[in-house]
Amino acid sequence: MSGKESIHQTWKITPVFPETKILLPDKTVRTQEKLAVFLAFIAGYTDATGLIQWKTYVSFMSGNTTQLGTAVFNEKYGLIISSVTVISFFLAGIYTGTCLSLSKKFRSTKMIFYTVSGIMILYSISDYYEHIANGVSIAVIGFSMGLMNTIVTSVGNQKINTDFVTGTLNSLARTAALFVMSDQAEERKEYKINIFHLLFLWMGFLSGASAASFLLFYSGNWTLIFPAALLLICALTIPIPTIKN
Repeated sequence: MSGKESIHQTWKITPVFPETKILLPDKTVRTQEKLAVFLAFIAGYTDATGLIQWKTYVSFMSGNTTQLGTAVFNEKYGLIISSVTVISFFLAGIYTGTCLSLSKKFRSTKMIFYTVSGIMILYSISDYYEHIANGVSIAVIGFSMGLMNTIVTSVGNQKINTDFVTGTLNSLARTAALFVMSDQAEERKEYKINIFHLLFLWMGFLSGASAASFLLFYSGNWTLIFPAALLLICALTIPIPTIKN
């Protein structure tokens, strides 16, 4: 290259902006919190029902995965089939719920409320008149729990999962540590709020599991009518379409 030729280097500078958090109105956050605790109660109630009636978790997939692993080693084929069934249908429910939430035709979250409630009502009626096999039961209810799991995925800026208790407790302890170690007033305020969000969520699941143990004794085959009715009441009273995760 000759000395007469000049080399020009052009540098494209991309401005870097600080990460910003989406600030939701207080009313929306409060609605999200109430709804999340409400759904955690139903998840705890339904999970306890599945454990008592069918010896299988219908929303606690960590437990089912552990059971599956031990069953494979011990060649317990009945447990293998039930674990694979509930995990598969739970995943199918999450997949379906996510597709519905992203669909332009079904933008209202109420559709999922009505669907889950309808599944529980139809199941209860069918089981009352003709006993449904355990394998079919865990498939149907596992699918409905996966579907319900997609309704609320955050409260404010705090990501949540209404039926994943291990994750909730992990986030609770981690957020508490961040609250103690932070020296920024705004951060401490946000961490404190999130601690209460997660604590209420855990208490909701615990309360639901406790209620199931009590009501199952009296309601028998109609035990899932209770959460189905709660879902309908929630859909009719809470302004669900305003919630955006």
